Amino acid sequence: MALQQTVEQTVAGLGYDLVEIERSAGGLLRVTIDLPWSGPISEAAADAGAPEPFVTVEDCEKVTRQLQFALEVDGADYKRLEVSSPGIDRPLRNEQDFERFTGEVIDITLKAPMGAAALGQVAANRKKFRGTLERVAGADGSQGWQIVWSQEPEGRPEPKPGQKISKKRAPAPLQALGFALDELREARLAPIVDFKGRRPKPDTKVSD
Repeated sequence: MALQQTVEQTVAGLGYDLVEIERSAGGLLRVTIDLPWSGPISEAAADAGAPEPFVTVEDCEKVTRQLQFALEVDGADYKRLEVSSPGIDRPLRNEQDFERFTGEVIDITLKAPMGAAALGQVAANRKKFRGTLERVAGADGSQGWQIVWSQEPEGRPEPKPGQKISKKRAPAPLQALGFALDELREARLAPIVDFKGRRPKPDTKVSD
């Protein structure tokens, strides 16, 4: 059985979601897991400040033990195994991930530039964007995705971090970019620590 398939089946069999598999120099096999998403948090739970559950050290240890056994049976070629929880730059890999993190700021990299006509003020050859993830409805009723960000007009500098903004200053106009998931080379949560909003999950790791 291929290593990817072995890891996927083992992680899923233990009740976790496989987020990412990486092979690094020196024979390191890094596996990132997460708890399955059970849908949006209810308004009552959000108002009560109920935290989103996250992967613990015990979870990583359980997956590590089972993976070590499964990989040994398959004769997988690796020297060291590391199982961890997602960091604040968690990758988004499927429709459910995008649904789960709607409203969050994400970084995306396109496979190909979208073109000047589609992007307005944005350079036609640009592939990397950061914005707030939103779900949108197409003209035919289908559901799609877009990111939205504010962009200063040409010639007006971006405010510096911590700079006091005049109330008379006109807000930067919003830009939006719609995309399909198959147009993305990569998508990740933006590594932003916001103590008033999303808090990063502990980056829990267990190595054998």
